[in-house]
Amino acid sequence: MLETKNRPIIFSAFVKPVTETNQIGLKNQIAKPKLDLLRPLRKWLDSRTIDNHKLATFLAKMIPAQCPFERDILLFGRKVAHIPPMCKLNPLYDELVGLRFRALCYLADVCGEDIQSYC
Repeated sequence: MLETKNRPIIFSAFVKPVTETNQIGLKNQIAKPKLDLLRPLRKWLDSRTIDNHKLATFLAKMIPAQCPFERDILLFGRKVAHIPPMCKLNPLYDELVGLRFRALCYLADVCGEDIQSYC
C-alpha cells in the first residue's frame, strides 16, 4: 500500500499477483512444441555428405554465395531505395548455406580445387 496526499493506493487492484497456478500455466504455454513440417527436409539436408566432385561443383554453382535479390536503387548517382535480402525468409536458408559450405570444403580439401571462382 502506498499513500499519496492522504489517499491509499492498493497495488493489488492494478497488478495481478503471481501464484503457483499462474506460473504452471505459463510454463505449459511456453513448453508447447511447435509443429515443424519442414523438419524432415531440414534433417535430410543437414545429414547429406558430399563425396562426389560433380555434385559438389553443381551445388557450389547453383546455391548463391549472397542473396541475389538484394539491390540498391540508384537515381542520378544517389541511392533512393534499398531492397533488403529476402533469402532470410526462406525457411531452408541455413541448411542450404551449410550444404554449399560442405560442397566448397569438399572441393578445396579433398579435390584440391581452387574455390575462388565460386565465391
